[in-house]
Amino acid sequence: MQLTINGICKKFSTQLTVQQLLVELGLSPERVVVELNRNILTTEKHSSTELKSGDTIELVQFVGGG
Repeated sequence: MQLTINGICKKFSTQLTVQQLLVELGLSPERVVVELNRNILTTEKHSSTELKSGDTIELVQFVGGG
């Protein structure tokens, strides 16, 4: 399966949900906004949304600081 994540094409050997992708990338779901094919997903939909080859994903991380 091929996904475009933040403009970079990446290949994965198995089908993934959004939640599984975040875990694989080492990202905390509470600190990331996920846009899938130009639609923002709520955190509640991460575990039930299956990704398909060709999907475009934008990940925006919240960073604390001052």
